Amino acid sequence: MLSLDYVILIAMAYIGLLFLIAYTSDAFAHHRIGRFLHSPMVYTLSIAVYCTSWTFYGAVGTAARSGLEFTAIYIGPTLVFVGWWFLLRKLLIISHSQRITSVADFLSSRFGKSSQLAILVTIIAVVSVTPYIALQLKAITSSIQAVTVSREGAGNLGSFDELTLALGVAVCMALFTILFGTRHVDAREQHPGVVAAIAFEATVKLFALLAVGIFVVYGLGGGMGEVYRKAAEAGLEIYEKSPFGSRWVALLVLSASAVICLPRQFQITIVENSDENFLRTAGWAFPAYLLLMSIFTAPIALYGLATMPAGSNPDMYVLTLPMAAGWEGLALFAFIGGFSSATSMIIVASIALSIMVSNHIVLPLVLRGSRGAEVGSDRDIARLLLRSRRFSIAALVSLGFIYFWLTKDSDALAPIGLISFAGVAQFLPAVLAALYWRSANLEGAFWGMLVGFLVWAWTMFLPSFETSSPWVASVMEHGPWGIAALRPQSLFGMTGVDPLVHAVFWSLLANCSIFAVVSVSTSQGALERIQSTLFVDVFRRSTSFQPQTIRGSATTSELFFVAERVLGWQRANDLFDAAGVSRSGSARLDVPPEFIAELEKELAGAIGSASAHILLTSVVAGDAISLEEAMRIADETQQAIEYSHELERTSQELRVTAQQLQEANAKLQELHRQKDDFLAHVSHEIRTPMTSIRSFSEILLTEQDLPEEQARRFISTIHTESVRLTKLIEEILDLSALEQGEREWVNQSIDGEEVLGDAIVVCEALARKREVAIEMGPRARYAPIFANAGRLSQVYINIIANAISHNEAQQPRVHITSWLADGHYIVEISDNGQGIPEPYRKTIFDKFVRAGRSDLEGGYVGLGLGLNIAHTIVDKLGGTLELTRGHLPGACFRVTLPLDHSARTAVEKAS
Repeated sequence: MLSLDYVILIAMAYIGLLFLIAYTSDAFAHHRIGRFLHSPMVYTLSIAVYCTSWTFYGAVGTAARSGLEFTAIYIGPTLVFVGWWFLLRKLLIISHSQRITSVADFLSSRFGKSSQLAILVTIIAVVSVTPYIALQLKAITSSIQAVTVSREGAGNLGSFDELTLALGVAVCMALFTILFGTRHVDAREQHPGVVAAIAFEATVKLFALLAVGIFVVYGLGGGMGEVYRKAAEAGLEIYEKSPFGSRWVALLVLSASAVICLPRQFQITIVENSDENFLRTAGWAFPAYLLLMSIFTAPIALYGLATMPAGSNPDMYVLTLPMAAGWEGLALFAFIGGFSSATSMIIVASIALSIMVSNHIVLPLVLRGSRGAEVGSDRDIARLLLRSRRFSIAALVSLGFIYFWLTKDSDALAPIGLISFAGVAQFLPAVLAALYWRSANLEGAFWGMLVGFLVWAWTMFLPSFETSSPWVASVMEHGPWGIAALRPQSLFGMTGVDPLVHAVFWSLLANCSIFAVVSVSTSQGALERIQSTLFVDVFRRSTSFQPQTIRGSATTSELFFVAERVLGWQRANDLFDAAGVSRSGSARLDVPPEFIAELEKELAGAIGSASAHILLTSVVAGDAISLEEAMRIADETQQAIEYSHELERTSQELRVTAQQLQEANAKLQELHRQKDDFLAHVSHEIRTPMTSIRSFSEILLTEQDLPEEQARRFISTIHTESVRLTKLIEEILDLSALEQGEREWVNQSIDGEEVLGDAIVVCEALARKREVAIEMGPRARYAPIFANAGRLSQVYINIIANAISHNEAQQPRVHITSWLADGHYIVEISDNGQGIPEPYRKTIFDKFVRAGRSDLEGGYVGLGLGLNIAHTIVDKLGGTLELTRGHLPGACFRVTLPLDHSARTAVEKAS
């Protein structure tokens, strides 16, 4: 085992390296060099602060105890980032436009810039994250215990030494965070040094975990398959049962919400983002990082369970497996990886929480306490913020150490982390409502979050002290005052449920229910309505509507004095120069409202929207109109804008409706014209044969002495015209039946080749009469299709009869061939006649189109409906009828029908 002094020395050297990276990166950023510091990959790696010691050590422990349950830890954030376009993108754009500095600032800004809500969110965040900081301290001390021996050679550190190590780590992390996380007060300027150090730590912990995984699986285990085989031989069945139960779903929800709602994740993903396009890279790169971090989790857990002695801590398999194999260097590298996971979380969480505490608790209290005095008269706001943030960092790390001391007897790392996840999940309903629910209001968000937090504290936070407090243990067993229905882990009689599922269910149910009920039953304030529109409709406003939340007059020197104290002289000077506002005016002048709004946004980027609003309200004298009047005017303006947008949408809908009515009217006129054309065609075509029939019939009735030969000729003409009239009526009925839907049309599985053969036989008599040769090309042996045999035969007869009757060649021929291809049955019928004239090729399948005359049946000229009817039939059969180029120079018609899939086997045999 490694020496304790040596491991501590390496850890201190590593912290020194982080100092160097942070210092160098800050210097590069100050001199505007080192573009890599603002690259999408550095941004993505910094987001990997999500992977704390819980995912470095605790994921393996979770896999060993609960199987594939650990996958939810990674799938939740993956879903959020893969779908970044729908949630993170909107969250980022709003935060940039509103100069958001934290998750508390985001929620307070959305709900009327409420300082009360910001204070509540800050308190919840501090209480929720304290166990997470303790988790990192516990992971560091446990990892040191796993790889070291004391000077006396003992394998475990004593309780005093464990606390001393944790205290030393806490002090070092607090110093590092204070030095590089509180160099300025403007959160919008980001922390390039800290981000660079976090990105470096993300790389270290990734390579460390991959190195251990490769060593265990391929160096010790003999490959992935061999690892699982050995686990099976050892009787490990933890992966045989499905992990996707209620606990897995709860973990999925918590991990997805944590990657948004954890203060450190909001700080890195939103506040530290310098380019919205970085989300495009993070949308795939961060899920890929999580995949690499988790790829060896299950094999390491299985191999450790199969080979390590009974009673070994599975959370430490990443360290103990290399140590047991004698690879101390690899174990030390793994320790540094876990150390990176823990320290990066402590650093970023402390920065984010210190910003929230200083902006939303310390500064508002100071500002409200000095309402009657001149703001900033003898007080430097920037110095106050820096001091409060440094003090907050020290206090937060101290709270984490105290929690670690109280819960040091807990063995598993994962349950401690889940306490924090469930705590910050109370922000999720308000965050989603802020983005998508216009009617959500401050009262609903405040009371929903407060009640949800109290339920979480009772059902999950309090039970974590069970081992260190007899009173908590008694409450856990009997309930407060002996009320069993209020026991923290069986609330209202819900027993037999996993404690995590129990706490998440009750806390989020209470949160969401109260949030919804109160929001529906109460109304929004004026500023709330304005902010809700800015948040919900952020994509619908090409030019951001900025409400004039403060209007009045003030000396420009007062405004510059406030801006200088918060932003610094240089930035305040640049802001006033850009707006063309004097910095030294002593008289009260009407400062442009647009400038005050811009100044408020700039101040919000440093101290949060709620504090900026309070500060400017106390400076700007409302002698023109009161603040409430300004709110009313802004609210009415916003309502007018919304009403205008509604009128515009209605007008657009009316224009679309009018256009549709115009198109429908044109279509009706076209149908009316077609009806008139149809009646004209029909009446003309019917009148001709009826005139002939009537004339010859009258002759036969009146003329008694007609020669027999002439009488026979008249009777033949009457018969011919009757047949012609019958065919006209049949075509009209066919067309009507096809267009209106034929009730007796029944499709069934038939052989298309058999139908084609029958149609050829029917047309042979006409071919002999016309002296037309029917040639057979290659034919499919069997073509199973789903169709109506009678209707399909009608199509073939129509096309073949047309090919025979219109063929004026000296040696007329009709060529017929068929084949199967790509799941279809194809038939081509071509002739060597003159073909279809070019003007008719595109309209040949339309109604009443006749490309030539036919003397079929003694000179019958059709209505031009035959090909239209054939085309309609084939279309109803799911096929196509088209005019194409064939084997002969004349017209060629191709019929393509889908094969019957249920008879595919028979087709394959036939082919």
